Amino acid sequence: MAAVFLASCGPSGTPAPADETREPWYADATRQLDAIDRQAQSDFQNGQFDAAAALIEKGEPLEKKLVSVAHPTLEAAEAASDLDDLYGRMLLKNHHYGWARLMFQKNLSRWKHWSPESAETKKRYAQAAAEIDQCDREMTK
Repeated sequence: MAAVFLASCGPSGTPAPADETREPWYADATRQLDAIDRQAQSDFQNGQFDAAAALIEKGEPLEKKLVSVAHPTLEAAEAASDLDDLYGRMLLKNHHYGWARLMFQKNLSRWKHWSPESAETKKRYAQAAAEIDQCDREMTK
């Protein structure tokens, strides 16, 4: 009986899942998404909205892959956040307030629960909250 009890206390034999954020593809995908964010932001600021939209569409699969891991890195979360924020601002510009609000809500949720909290994560949280407020004001006009 004691042997059965002791055997049940041993390791389960199931290895812990690998930390995908340490894989080379993860850092590469983060850099790619960051570059897409910067170019899309530049296009948006220069009035090249179709080019910015195409880059946002290109970045969405990378964003999904980066944030689908168990614990995304801060850099990946920031790149994903930047893409969502730009998409939300494009939607807001085109008067798609509900959809824009949804994008900003993703960022609000992302930064509300981020640990460890930092000045940057607090700033991003406040920015998302302000953008949601802007959407709400526009929807009530």
